[in-house]
Amino acid sequence: MTTTEMLARKVKVQTPPSHPTLHSSHLKPKTPPTDVISQPNPKLSNGLSIPQIQLGLYMMSGPETTGAVHWALAAGYRGFDSAQWYENEAETGTAILSYPNLTRADIFFTSKLRDNSTSYATVRQSIAQSVATSNLGHIDLFLLHSPYGGREARLTSWRALEDAVLEGQVRMAGVSNYGVKHIEELMTWEDLRVKPVVNQIEMHPFNTQVEIREVCDKHGIKIEAYAPLARAMRFKHPVIKRLAAKYACSPAQLMVRWSIQHGFVTLPKSARQDRLVANADVGGFEISQEDMDEMDGLDEKLVTDW
Repeated sequence: MTTTEMLARKVKVQTPPSHPTLHSSHLKPKTPPTDVISQPNPKLSNGLSIPQIQLGLYMMSGPETTGAVHWALAAGYRGFDSAQWYENEAETGTAILSYPNLTRADIFFTSKLRDNSTSYATVRQSIAQSVATSNLGHIDLFLLHSPYGGREARLTSWRALEDAVLEGQVRMAGVSNYGVKHIEELMTWEDLRVKPVVNQIEMHPFNTQVEIREVCDKHGIKIEAYAPLARAMRFKHPVIKRLAAKYACSPAQLMVRWSIQHGFVTLPKSARQDRLVANADVGGFEISQEDMDEMDGLDEKLVTDW
């Protein structure tokens, strides 16, 4: 039976006994799925939807990925952000397949190209390998992980990704870490056939990237915010501490909520069950416009990665 058939028929797969911490009795969330996770997903420019809160899998080992994905599924997460560089595509797919009562349509899986290339065949093979490694039948969103490699490599890689979309290996295409000139280069390319639906960039109150947001908005490209918690580097900032106390939430929850209210798709990362559950539990409060403006003013162009 194929992966797609197995998911479509909701075949129940028991967690292997070698992972006792993932037994179903441990997978019940401490709180019900929050209203943010359970609300209708936002639409992209191509008319398809995307989960607004997803679990980022950056720098997670195989065992960490397996545990985190199971806990996240139990908490209501349905979006998972992986990459070839992360080397956890296989573990993500296996964890999803071993979770009961899911269909393939329930899951939104993202991966990313390790390196741009001037070789069309190399990129096509790399995308096909990610589809096979994840074992999920197809990839929902595939991104060029960076603009590195030069114009020819960027556009050749995009052409290969377009064909992967048109042939059904990938449902939609996007970019990551693209700046203004890279977005404009792609959007004005005369051979463009498939438009990028997202640009995944670092985004949090301490790095608001207004210019690239405006350009992406002009072209109908959704912002995906990685490192939305700024790697916890500013949790003790006085404004963050004061506002977290005001809204009776954690600094992480405050920053996730800021991201959501700006309309971003947000990718908080944690390999700990309590934290990944709490990171998505942000439906019970709304940050006032005054406080949003104050958080926007914290921008210091803080880069925590790349």
